[in-house]
Amino acid sequence: MFYRLLIRPVLYAFSAETAHHFTMRLLALVSSMPWLCAIVQSLFGTRDARLEVKCLGLTFPSPIGLAAGLDKDAEAVPALRALGFGFVEVGTITAQPQPGNPQPRLFRLPKDRALINRMGFNNRGSEVARERLSQLQPGAAPLGVNIGKTKLVPNEQAVDDYVLSAARLGAHADYLVINVSSPNTPGLRDLQAIESLRPLITRVRAELDRVRPTPRVPLLLKIAPDLSDQDIDAVADLALTLQLDGIIATNTTIGRGGLASDPAEVEACGAGGLSGAPLKVRALEVLARLYARVGERVVLIAAGGVETGEDVWDRLRAGATLVQVYTALIYDGPALPARLARQLSARLRSEGLAHVDQVRAS
Repeated sequence: MFYRLLIRPVLYAFSAETAHHFTMRLLALVSSMPWLCAIVQSLFGTRDARLEVKCLGLTFPSPIGLAAGLDKDAEAVPALRALGFGFVEVGTITAQPQPGNPQPRLFRLPKDRALINRMGFNNRGSEVARERLSQLQPGAAPLGVNIGKTKLVPNEQAVDDYVLSAARLGAHADYLVINVSSPNTPGLRDLQAIESLRPLITRVRAELDRVRPTPRVPLLLKIAPDLSDQDIDAVADLALTLQLDGIIATNTTIGRGGLASDPAEVEACGAGGLSGAPLKVRALEVLARLYARVGERVVLIAAGGVETGEDVWDRLRAGATLVQVYTALIYDGPALPARLARQLSARLRSEGLAHVDQVRAS
């Protein structure tokens, strides 16, 4: 309530990207001071043994994590861990530094609790990220690293571009994510085609095994909600064939259907990926379809429209092992992960379940 009544109105007085940069500077400052992280941890951190998840060869304090997109350059991992996330995913990071698309490129749709962004993978590049990640102390919450294609690199050279990022970052990641699903890099989603995905996954997997043979770095793929059902099935089958460790479902959508915001306001935002509450239904559909295809053989991470403990519950029931939030954090503030954890714990009690692992079987 403090955030909603006092902090959010101040942040919303500025453009969405200005507020983002201010927030990241603050989180980076907190991250630089262990004592301040400890205070944040005492205020927001939660630990409930019933929520602990073991998958991907890792232990997650809770299934509720932060999606890529907030901390693009791995500047604030300690502070984000202190907020109570069960895991933190940084990026998207590209092999070469790039400024992203022209501003303005990030927009709020408050009536829909949504964002539209066409950031374009703005980041300082994988070499800068490598240096920063190499200095991080281990934390209870696993660290995921999300990598994408450098915009100026043609698709014909995309595999080499991803492999370079994997070479630099793989040894410092608890898991690595191949992002081929952002709508904001021209041609990127073309890499979701099976004939493109197969060599990409194979080469990145080989590079991860080279830079860190043990413990093995889990490799995941992040897909778009706009794929056809046939393409979703094809990705699921490829994941099984190539023994991919996990799939994140889903990224943002290029769709604009069913929005409560004024159409003129939406049109003024222009192109970009839509995230937040409007993505909830389709993201859940994609998740359920993937689970029907892969079952327990591939770890599924649900993202898109997760705002409440009920949303977390629905995704766990539909086949997710972990869930991610981002847009809801912009609307609800830093207490969100702790609130979701409390709500999930309360639901476990009401259902008479002893552990979160039992949700899918309930």
